[in-house]
Amino acid sequence: MVTLAAVTSRGAEADPKRWEKDIAAFEAMDRKNPPQKGGVLFVGSSSIRFWTNIAQDFPNLKVISRGFGGSHLPDTTYFAERIIFPYEPSKIVLYAGDNDIARGRSAEQVAADFRELVEKVHARLPKTKIYYLAVKPSPSRWHLSPQGREANRLIRKYCRFRPKVEFIDVWTPLMKDGKPDPTLFEKDRLHLNREGYARWTKVIRKALED
Repeated sequence: MVTLAAVTSRGAEADPKRWEKDIAAFEAMDRKNPPQKGGVLFVGSSSIRFWTNIAQDFPNLKVISRGFGGSHLPDTTYFAERIIFPYEPSKIVLYAGDNDIARGRSAEQVAADFRELVEKVHARLPKTKIYYLAVKPSPSRWHLSPQGREANRLIRKYCRFRPKVEFIDVWTPLMKDGKPDPTLFEKDRLHLNREGYARWTKVIRKALED
């Protein structure tokens, strides 16, 4: 028997089906205007969804943006058949894990969830390179920064020994004097503003070019 305490201690998993309408909307867009295969797929939670000018920030790439709501890492894995595999991307840039920690999942669980996604993608698309964007620091979730740092450490270590998987440090560019720079965030103190995304663009572009 699983107790409530046990569920809380390992972090409750939300039902991925809560995003069905969002995923169906992507599919409708694809039917109307099918993306080119072999592009660069940006996927994950609201930090991708709110990056509204992402195509302009990477003008030399065939960008596909598939960020949905406040999604978690397992949500992307669950919907891979519908929002990853059809595009046959050459590269995947993933941002997820932030909301997972906020919900109560441990750093170890976030790292395990990322490994599961990598294995699922590479089983179908072995040549696709996967870039993991570090769990970002934010003023509103700074109390969770120890878990974020640990998740980043574990995932960075995994990427170091895994072919076609790379960790991108988008944590450091958002810091100032040991804390998240509040001028890089929206009023909610969680999501990036234009300058925050400009910081991300610089380091992500370099990683993709390398």
